[in-house]
Amino acid sequence: MVTDEDVLAFFRKELPMVTTLRLKPVPLELDTVLQEFSEIDDLAPAIDRYSETFNIDVSILDIECYYPWAIPWFFRKWFTTKPVKQSKKPLTVRMFAESAKAGRWLYD
Repeated sequence: MVTDEDVLAFFRKELPMVTTLRLKPVPLELDTVLQEFSEIDDLAPAIDRYSETFNIDVSILDIECYYPWAIPWFFRKWFTTKPVKQSKKPLTVRMFAESAKAGRWLYD
């Protein structure tokens, strides 16, 4: 049986480590929005390896439902507290974990 921790450990291993400006590691958690954590160039191969590792057909995963993602510019928080309006759905590790447990891609 696949657990949330198995999938989380997989993505922590597959995706490059993200750090703050002070080089403090930013942890990847189950509800981390992957679009904000990693570029599509890093995420796409990780999704392919996820498919192979957990035997999940991700061909129905429509990446256009999740990208492009609006990432706020660094100084935005100094000028406004309004959240960035996203036109796409967030993609999280939890979505991959739930799909791995079900044996198929559950979202879209």
